[in-house]
Amino acid sequence: VAGPRSGGMAAAAGLGSSDFSDLREIKKQLLSVAERSRERGLQHSGKWASELAFALDPLPLSELPPPAALTEEDARDLDAYTLAKSYFDLKEYDRAAYFLRGCKSQKAYFLYMYSRYLSGEKKKDDETVDSLGPLEKGQVKNEALRELRVELSKKHKARELDGFGLYLYGVVLRKLDLVKEAIDVFVEAAHVLPLHWGAWLELCNLITDKEMLKFLSLPDTWMKEFFLAHIYTELQLIEEALQKYQSLIDAGFSKSTYIISQIAVAYHNIRDIDKALSIFNELRKQDPYRIENMDTFSNLLYVRSMKPELSYLAHNLCEIDKYRVETCCVIGNYYSLRSQHEKAALYFQRALKLNPRYLGAWTLMGHEYMEMKNTSAAIQAYRHAIEVNKRDYRAWYGLGQTYEILKMPFYCLYYYRRAHQLRPNDSRMLVALGECYEKLNQLVEAKKCYWRAYAVGDVEKMALVKLAKLHEQLNESEQAAQCYIKYIQDIYSCGEIVEHLEVSTAFRYLAQYYFKCKLWDEASACAQKCCAFNDTREEGKALLRQILQLRNQGESSSTDIAAPFFLPASLSANNTPTRRVSPLNLSSVTP
Repeated sequence: VAGPRSGGMAAAAGLGSSDFSDLREIKKQLLSVAERSRERGLQHSGKWASELAFALDPLPLSELPPPAALTEEDARDLDAYTLAKSYFDLKEYDRAAYFLRGCKSQKAYFLYMYSRYLSGEKKKDDETVDSLGPLEKGQVKNEALRELRVELSKKHKARELDGFGLYLYGVVLRKLDLVKEAIDVFVEAAHVLPLHWGAWLELCNLITDKEMLKFLSLPDTWMKEFFLAHIYTELQLIEEALQKYQSLIDAGFSKSTYIISQIAVAYHNIRDIDKALSIFNELRKQDPYRIENMDTFSNLLYVRSMKPELSYLAHNLCEIDKYRVETCCVIGNYYSLRSQHEKAALYFQRALKLNPRYLGAWTLMGHEYMEMKNTSAAIQAYRHAIEVNKRDYRAWYGLGQTYEILKMPFYCLYYYRRAHQLRPNDSRMLVALGECYEKLNQLVEAKKCYWRAYAVGDVEKMALVKLAKLHEQLNESEQAAQCYIKYIQDIYSCGEIVEHLEVSTAFRYLAQYYFKCKLWDEASACAQKCCAFNDTREEGKALLRQILQLRNQGESSSTDIAAPFFLPASLSANNTPTRRVSPLNLSSVTP
């Protein structure tokens, strides 16, 4: 059994531990696996290993890894392999496979199977683009998959597949939707050849939650650290991911552009936009012709409405390579920011013609169709995004929004729930859920959602207002006042200038509330604030006149000032957490 596998195991030697003490050894391993990946046409894994090796110090001549030793079988297949590899590099996959029939060596056999696989994929993509246009459901299948599975599973049972062969077998299983089997095979591939990043990356795409991760028996190698950091980023466990990346930087990978870009993506995922932007700018200085991740960078520029920077990025990427999916997405974002939604959708479609499995473009195209009020096309686009990646919370959230427009709150609820499960601490999902519950008249649930949105840090500062209005509806005037007070304190403490619509609503409600409680001073202070806003000016003035009248008639102010400011104990039974709020000091609040 050791025979055929020894090729994979030889490279794995010296990988027994996950420490980074011997960076020279790691560099040797990276250089050798980069070379072995390239020989098999695995360009992306080769690139990943080369980039990582480049971040480490150069090796002296005496320490460079020797070329892999050739076996008798390799020598026999060498001519066919050399010829086929030149065809393979020119994307003539059928031709490459034809000349590799009957080859026995591991390397040639892998290239033979991989050529057949890629030939099927290429035909499938061509079919998809020709016949359906990117919005139809891709019914086209890769015809080669079934045969490949049969042949590879025979080899697998006979234990004749090396690490690369196992990786290809896993990919075939995944394409046939045999997810459980695929995961087992990728884990095996990682054990046999821990240095091959492709197998780890495939594993990342199949793991849907932290529980699944716990049950995998992964090899204890330094590559596992890179895998864990990557999967934590994917699973939105950003703090853990950033810790891992920091420890990798400390271990000696501080120059790695891969790690820097992953950290930027992590900050993008937790919406720490300024930090992410500064890291991306730094990355562009180090690697000015880089195109990967630039779509994420453009999302950040879009959110910040930085038109000139986004325009510069789009022009810059267009000069480097205008037929790359990332470039199309950046240009799409640029047009979207300029409100040219048809043009934006066109560029996202172009991205999908270049790569139908490119997740970002499906989601962004859904957003554009939403802007154009084409809900059915938006729903299809979002569904495609979810097919490509079930963890894409933006697509779930987008589906929720579309069904909201279609006034189908039960559907909304389902999709917003999924989005919330993926981003439990994102207040936007919680507010959307609350609104759904409100429409379905489940007000207790709605209250919980709004309170939780406020508790996790409300991005849009709307949760408290919505909570207050709910309390108003339920005639819980004290709790409503509490929420408005907290809302006003929040708005003015963060020093942002917000649209005054809700601020004026809050002041109007509080003025009336204090008026009912006969707290004239507070009521008149709030009424004066109302006068600063157009929509509440008249009401404020009217209230001030009433207060003045009542004061002149000798109505004394209520002395029981503490009453309105503390939540009654009964409320805690209603699942709205109680918080003590001091009387509102309005002297410091200037709209």
